[in-house]
Amino acid sequence: MEIGYARVSTGVQNLNLQEDSLRKYGCDKIFTDSISGAKNKRPGLEQALEFVRPGDMLVVWRLDRLGRNLEDLISIVNQLNDREVAFKSLQENITMDKSSSTGLLMFHLFAAFAEFERNLILERSAAGREAARARGRLGGRPAKLTKEDIELLKTLVENGTPIKTVAEKWGVTRATVYRYLKQS
Repeated sequence: MEIGYARVSTGVQNLNLQEDSLRKYGCDKIFTDSISGAKNKRPGLEQALEFVRPGDMLVVWRLDRLGRNLEDLISIVNQLNDREVAFKSLQENITMDKSSSTGLLMFHLFAAFAEFERNLILERSAAGREAARARGRLGGRPAKLTKEDIELLKTLVENGTPIKTVAEKWGVTRATVYRYLKQS
């Protein structure tokens, strides 16, 4: 069974071109969304993914109608592969079907692209953290109290000021006061 999925980004656009192409291809059922691809929740896509069964084919008008970005597209196609659901993009004329050697190759290529994309993200993140450290930024939450605050806090506690009062003065919890006392 061929299942169609069509999406437009705004309410101003319409689905006519995509739906007509999907019907002409022979889709028995078509799910639609009128929502930005950047949105995580796309009800029509979720319904289509729930509806397809092993041996079915999910058909889209163009690749960019299915995924928010390359990583999302690859993730969806790999999910389809795992569920033994074929995939076809009409405009790019890409068919991924485990029953043919070309389709199987396409699934493997998509999996390799997904791994490549994940590795690029990890490398960029590590490089960004390293650049921030070189500029003196360590990351994490900024300290609530300065060194001067800690010294004053310590003096107040040593002179008998209740922890609760000290905590209220700086707008922190008693646990925070104890943590700073333990560190100094």
